[in-house]
Amino acid sequence: MATLFPDSGGFTHYTTRFLDPAMGFALGWNYWFEYGITVPTELVASAIVIQYWNDKINIAVWISILMVAIVTINLFGVAAYGEMEFWFSAMKVFAIVGLIIMGIALDCGAGPASDGYIGFRYWKNPGAFAQYSHGNVTVSGAWGQFLAFWNVFIQAAFSFIGTEIVVVAVGETQNPRKNVPKAVKRVFWRITIFYVLAILVIGLLVPYNDDRLLNGASTVSTSPFVIAIENAGIKGLPSVVNAVLLIAAWSAGNSDVYASSRTIYALALEGKAPKIFRKCLKNGVPIWSILVTCLFGPLAYMSLGSGGVTKAFNWLYTLSALSGLIVWFILFCTYLRFFYGMKKQGLSRDDLPYKAPFQPYASWAGGALTFLICIFNGFGVFLKGNFNANDFFAAYVCFGVFFVFWAPWKLWGGERKDATKWFQPTRMVSLEEMDFETGRRELDEMDIIERELHPEPKGIVAVVWDWIGTETLV
Repeated sequence: MATLFPDSGGFTHYTTRFLDPAMGFALGWNYWFEYGITVPTELVASAIVIQYWNDKINIAVWISILMVAIVTINLFGVAAYGEMEFWFSAMKVFAIVGLIIMGIALDCGAGPASDGYIGFRYWKNPGAFAQYSHGNVTVSGAWGQFLAFWNVFIQAAFSFIGTEIVVVAVGETQNPRKNVPKAVKRVFWRITIFYVLAILVIGLLVPYNDDRLLNGASTVSTSPFVIAIENAGIKGLPSVVNAVLLIAAWSAGNSDVYASSRTIYALALEGKAPKIFRKCLKNGVPIWSILVTCLFGPLAYMSLGSGGVTKAFNWLYTLSALSGLIVWFILFCTYLRFFYGMKKQGLSRDDLPYKAPFQPYASWAGGALTFLICIFNGFGVFLKGNFNANDFFAAYVCFGVFFVFWAPWKLWGGERKDATKWFQPTRMVSLEEMDFETGRRELDEMDIIERELHPEPKGIVAVVWDWIGTETLV
């Protein structure tokens, strides 16, 4: 959809165009909420990392310092933000590649304190799968291992949320019909290498029952990579790795403010948010959009409550992950309507600038799995004797947030054809009425001109330079 109609409205535009205007409206606001609630999540995560060095100073001090730094950078404008993120991103990429290589070496027995080849030792003892434990309930056996595995989907979703942000930038991307497909494919391989391989290495090096992990017995939670390095007896390196993790967490919070503030700014330009959020400073910074987004930041101080930093972090990342999963579910629905709309009108997917593989089956499978994760993410509170109002609220409040955004626009946001009618609901876009033409001819002509001006690179130097340009988009 993004390569066929590159629009600055991103996927809110596609949902409005191919699914339902009310869904498009709610999706935009939910996306703002998703990234906004992630800001305090990353602040708490950063504070957890800092506790590795000093757990005596009140965590509120670190949260306050990090929050002020985020607000300051975003107020300086996109130039300062982009410069910092460029260097932080490069640092993170080099760090994760180095950690994966080092992890493989440690697994093979490297390190002054190593007791030899580790291999899959921890997959046998204590095991590859933990038993599910929540509150007063512990479920043992194969069923308990499955529940523990299912429970991890929320943490995984929190890490994967953001892969869709390529579409947010599509309206400002040079030659999107060429560069966006390249970026999407490289995001897939980055996930496979950096996420999946890193998790595999961690699973080999650190048993799930290590007390230094989050939710363990220790009062100071430590990155599993740091635990692996400490176990190998390598001095000094744990602090370096933790410093990189701190930068990564803070940088993520910085990016969250940027993405969230630009989302509400775009909504204001489309008349779907108050006009005050359109106001910009001389350097182009949407001042009120940034400030209202930063109001999420103080939620990080929940970590000072009786539940402690771990409970606050779990609460916040659950809210962020579920909001993101709701966005993903609607995107699956939008694409399926797009797919069947083309089929209904006799249009061929072979004519699209980019043809996604395994469709529509991949979208049906992804939508179904996303829906199941959303519905059953809070299954632990329904186990006998384990109901907790706080956990129930964290697991399902995001549905209420989405409904608050969706319902008013659904009931009163329809076409104002009759000014005398108070109740004017929107309606789902029918397959027959879907618009696959508006703007397409102009974009096709621009695409032809773009290909003439910028032909496919030839030669090693040209190919590498083209690759670097696409990497900037990623």
